[in-house]
Amino acid sequence: MAHDLAGLTERLLAAAKTAGAETADALAVAGESLGIEVRNGALEHAERAEGIDIGLRVLIGKRQACVSSSDTRDATLAAMAERAVAMAREAPEDPWCGLADPDQLAKGWDAATLDLEDHSPLPSPAELEATAREAEAAAMAVPGVSLMEAAGASWSRTKVHLAASNGFSGGYGRSSHAVQAVAITGEGTDMERDYAFESRTHRDDLPAPETVGRLAGERTAARAGASKPPTGAFPVIYHERVSSGLIGHLVSAINGTAVARGASWLENAMGEAVLPAGLDLVEDPLRRRIGGSRPFDGEGLPVTRRYLVENGILKSWTLDLATARQLGLKSTGNAVRGASSPPSPAAGNLELTQGTTGFDALLAEAGTGLLVTSMLGASINPTTGDYSRGASGFWFENGTIVRPVNECTIAGNLRDMLMTIRPANDARPWLGRVVPSLLVEGLVIAGD
Repeated sequence: MAHDLAGLTERLLAAAKTAGAETADALAVAGESLGIEVRNGALEHAERAEGIDIGLRVLIGKRQACVSSSDTRDATLAAMAERAVAMAREAPEDPWCGLADPDQLAKGWDAATLDLEDHSPLPSPAELEATAREAEAAAMAVPGVSLMEAAGASWSRTKVHLAASNGFSGGYGRSSHAVQAVAITGEGTDMERDYAFESRTHRDDLPAPETVGRLAGERTAARAGASKPPTGAFPVIYHERVSSGLIGHLVSAINGTAVARGASWLENAMGEAVLPAGLDLVEDPLRRRIGGSRPFDGEGLPVTRRYLVENGILKSWTLDLATARQLGLKSTGNAVRGASSPPSPAAGNLELTQGTTGFDALLAEAGTGLLVTSMLGASINPTTGDYSRGASGFWFENGTIVRPVNECTIAGNLRDMLMTIRPANDARPWLGRVVPSLLVEGLVIAGD
């Protein structure tokens, strides 16, 4: 993956200036990946990919346009710039678009301190296949597992460079290594499945493939004979495998795009309680060796640790430059972008305050209800927070898990739900979103 991404973005900016752009920014992303899957002890699938994407955004007054390509020849860059300028001249005005002022830009950052890129030798296809086989064998060795859907191992490496006519130029790399296994228990219409997946930026931080496979097998075997839970209002525990999804609904509601459009059930909640007292929700894009970290945002602005929610009180929206201007605020350094689109706001690494007791204590506190370990589908009203999702997991009684359940729906209102959550202390610290298991009272379960 030998590309001069910095030089490429500068060539794009020069082409844009020649074509008549007033201001512009350019993004270059080069990536490569290798993935291996095995099934029943035999190679099932192997995929190798390598490529580059380049994107150019040009601005003429308050009009903007974006173009992208995977061709880096000079003739293509010139054609991209001419097309983008022509598109911008015809685009409707956007009063909020525009590059950052030079004094807003990130300065003095060092991507190396984040340690996002693994510089050790990459695993070969044979090594990845051996890893996948070990994960599969460990899963199949668990009593109750009838067959494997797949087991796999993979790596990827990406380099990014952003440059703009306001003087910003910066780049960084990141890597990822992963192992996964998906197992099945039962036969025919009584089949159930579950999985285990682990990913790290550095290969040495991955757990052993046997550990991943065994966990997939144990999770799957525990689901044998699943049936519907009873219908009614019961406590629900979101296992830490899925609890970040519940917090993700809050994060979506405080996204600047939703707030600026008036399409958020929290648009008037700034300064109000959105979580129980004592709970903080913190974003930290500067965590070492975490895939969601970055040294600057998609507009070249500095990033920093910040409170979204402090002591239960909503403290901040998630903003890029455009949504900040629309709301009369300052960007929170949360712009993200792809090669073919303008920046938009998004939150990255998150951490919710953990509780003081373990998962078993949370189960005992809840008494009788539903433990959710998997979710599918979603019906979320973005303006009211009304919530309905399909779920599966386990039924517990008197604080003890008694049977696996499936094919049920849980419903409530997110504003009410989030104000009742009680966290355990079982969050996994190596994830981008560190959220423990969460107990939510009084949700409506539709089952039998």
